[in-house]
Amino acid sequence: MESYYWGLFIFIGLTVFSCNHTAKETPGQTPKIVFIVIDGIPADMILQVKTPGIDSISHAGGFTKAFVGGKKGGYSESPTISAVGYNSLLTGTWANKHNVWNNDVKEPNYHYWSLFRLVEELAPEKKTAIFSSWTDNRTKLIGVGKDSTNNLRLDYYFDGFDRDTVAYPHDEEGEYIRMIDNHVAKEAAEYIEELGPDLSWVYLWYPDHVAHQYGDSPEFRQAIKHADQQVQAIWQAVQKRMDREEEDWLIVVTTDHGRDNQTGKGHGGQSPRERSIWIATNASELNNYFENNEPGIVDIYPTVSRFMDLEIPVEQQRELDGIPLIGPVSVKNIRTEYEKETHKLYVEWDPVNPEGYLQMRISKTNNFKTGGSDYYQVMKTIPVKAGSASLKVGGSSYYKIVLEAPHNTLNSWVIVD
Repeated sequence: MESYYWGLFIFIGLTVFSCNHTAKETPGQTPKIVFIVIDGIPADMILQVKTPGIDSISHAGGFTKAFVGGKKGGYSESPTISAVGYNSLLTGTWANKHNVWNNDVKEPNYHYWSLFRLVEELAPEKKTAIFSSWTDNRTKLIGVGKDSTNNLRLDYYFDGFDRDTVAYPHDEEGEYIRMIDNHVAKEAAEYIEELGPDLSWVYLWYPDHVAHQYGDSPEFRQAIKHADQQVQAIWQAVQKRMDREEEDWLIVVTTDHGRDNQTGKGHGGQSPRERSIWIATNASELNNYFENNEPGIVDIYPTVSRFMDLEIPVEQQRELDGIPLIGPVSVKNIRTEYEKETHKLYVEWDPVNPEGYLQMRISKTNNFKTGGSDYYQVMKTIPVKAGSASLKVGGSSYYKIVLEAPHNTLNSWVIVD
């Protein structure tokens, strides 16, 4: 029996370690990623409008409805506002962690690394770029050059035009935003085709501006078509790179929030339409989690890291709220409940691939948010297929629960009143 348990220990250690080592690999080809955020288009609108550019990407991979806003009514509920959505994508976490609650971006928590910080820390030889119609994406959300981001750098950035009122005089109709988007998208396509950075972000603003003015309208639909043409130009640049170079490109197109039901002009709340977004990608090896229309915007982060075969540091991995959209996944949809009277903690999850074991770890601190470390005690080792576990805990008003399964991790918080 002793040899059995020793073998089981080794098996669990290997399967947990493999969470970050299931990337899609094409022998001899260099992985490259570009993700595009088109501001403010709910899933129902993108499905109503003819978008041949986005459709071409989807036909190469897939399209799914998705969501923003965290868990409605829970500790991770996040406003369906632009900068909040961008940072949820960039960090793979909801606002309760990254601490961006509105477009002011006053105090982002840089301890939750952005994708650009992840690449800079783990693979500094890789080239990064941003093409953005809103400068704060680089200066505030990514935090380029700040001490708190370890003086993060980008190899190339193309932004600042929103602050240039000479070349782009601001008008109420937002024609200057349309012109900036054109400028940004054109540069992105040309730069990607010529130099092929390893990780790029393209941000397009105009559709959201039109929707704020006109709501669900012909003008909004036309703005979506215009953005699709810009996406198509970038996609064609990517295809030219793939034809010419030994490169394997992942392109992901998404949006940051939906719109209100009444007029389509507003957003920020938790209505189904405000939470409703979509993801289009050329990715192969899309998994059932993607295909079942379940993803959140936080799932793009672990998808990118898996595609690039980046080994996320364990302390960062345990904070991620996302699940990879490519390759194998073991578990999804963690639910936790704490019973005060008995001090029992109940944890449930949905097995996706029921093979293997998972480790349930618990920490009673949240030092990570201030740059410290949390000690996670292994509480149980359980077959993935079990789908639930319970244990008696006590002595804390706060618990962070992590499930480390063979192909991915899940986490949840329990805050005791």
